Amino acid sequence: MLKNLTLWIVLCPLLLLSSCNCSGESGPPQVRIGEHVWRVEIADDEQTVRQGLADRDEIPEGTGMLFVFPREEVRIFHMLNCRAAIDIAFISSNGVIVQIYTMPVEKDPKKTPVQYPSVHPAQYALEVAAGTFERADVKVGDKVKLPDPAR
Repeated sequence: MLKNLTLWIVLCPLLLLSSCNCSGESGPPQVRIGEHVWRVEIADDEQTVRQGLADRDEIPEGTGMLFVFPREEVRIFHMLNCRAAIDIAFISSNGVIVQIYTMPVEKDPKKTPVQYPSVHPAQYALEVAAGTFERADVKVGDKVKLPDPAR
């Protein structure tokens, strides 16, 4: 009994620490625009940026993907291998939306995909299900609160 109690006393703090998000935030990273919040996956390396939201049949409401780049520059996205229509907001290094598109699914995967440029330099791109930004009244010029892991 004493052996089990000692083990519990030692393991309990370790379990608590391992489930702690040391950034001060709990749960998945979140992006906030006005009163709207999206739980996001972070794409911040070559592999995750290249994969993006491709090969997914849907993007659940309230979720998305935040692309994080090392510097601000004009960005170009496309819908290659994407099976769900997507809204994309390009975001400057100071957290302001500089361009928004709704990107429909490409009808013919054999054709060169349509390109969607940021027009202005962007360091971030937020992708969510198509129609989300219109429903949330998100527009160019809106300020975006980015999660700590993205900054």
